[in-house]
Amino acid sequence: MGKFKDLRVWSDAMLLAEKIYAATKNQPFSQDFALRNQIIRAVISISSNIAEGDERGTNREAVYSFNVSKGSTAEVISQLNLAYRLGYFNLETMTDLENQAEKISASLKNLIRARGGNNPIKILLWLLITLLKPI
Repeated sequence: MGKFKDLRVWSDAMLLAEKIYAATKNQPFSQDFALRNQIIRAVISISSNIAEGDERGTNREAVYSFNVSKGSTAEVISQLNLAYRLGYFNLETMTDLENQAEKISASLKNLIRARGGNNPIKILLWLLITLLKPI
């Protein structure tokens, strides 16, 4: 833990943020302050939460932050699609950015699994312990 800059998914998230910053500087996207602000906040959240999670003291805390990053990635994908529908991106730009976001989402899913999130055995044990507790 604690070496978030060595994580490929963190580097990928930083690259996506750079690309989105560049793409949102162009008109007419640059004039849509609400959507531009929202997509930038969401894309910043991806790498920030990866870093925060990797610095956390436990895998459970890390997994929580990685799940927040995964949610922010979905938010970015949704906003990219809206921007495309509004004519702010051409299809090639939208596809490139969306593919990169999908790659990040898949990497986060793997990282969450590796750190113990969504482990069916752990979930089953937790359910059994919870259900078997005396009332």
